[in-house]
Amino acid sequence: MKKFQVITLFPDMFTGIFGNSMMWKAQKDSIVELSTVDLREFGLGPRRQVDDTPYGGGDGMLLMIEPLWNAVIQAKANDPTAKVLLMTPRGQRWRQSLAQEYSEADHGYIFICGRYEGYDERILELVDGEVSVGDYVLTGGELPAMTIIDSIVRLIPGVLGGSESAAIESFSDGETLEFPQYTRPEEWNGRTVPSVLLSGNHAAIAKWRAEQSKKAE
Repeated sequence: MKKFQVITLFPDMFTGIFGNSMMWKAQKDSIVELSTVDLREFGLGPRRQVDDTPYGGGDGMLLMIEPLWNAVIQAKANDPTAKVLLMTPRGQRWRQSLAQEYSEADHGYIFICGRYEGYDERILELVDGEVSVGDYVLTGGELPAMTIIDSIVRLIPGVLGGSESAAIESFSDGETLEFPQYTRPEEWNGRTVPSVLLSGNHAAIAKWRAEQSKKAE
């Protein structure tokens, strides 16, 4: 069973995604284990402080090294072989080929979700990889972590409905977008399904789908 642990100040953000649809089924079928580690539990002092002002000045607050470090150590104790991933705009750009690679790995993952203006750089000693979902800045790493976890879990064998579900999707070959698809009814408000899909000619259908697939930009 592949484990996914998320270190976050806002564990409630993951209740919906972890408890519904594909994620719920994957856990019910004992394919994955999804959990959160509340960073606030590792905060310092009576106020459980997790952030402080940066040395050298500057606006905003940084996540402190001690709470982050201890949270990662606990997560590693739960899954010693897990790889630690830091959500950050400067990280490697996430893409479908990485999702496939990560889904096939025989270890779990620990996601660190940053907040405020960032984190104490010393946490990188425990980090195996830095990952970005795009060239923009969000208020925290929770949404990128959700995106990455979703893209990995759905590729793990047994999670999706059919054996070919993932193979025909957009970016599965690294280049093209998925072809258009249709289902019943055959005609709706004057809009009809392309006749080739009703022909039963599998060679013609395959040719049409290949022509309809678009190159990814």
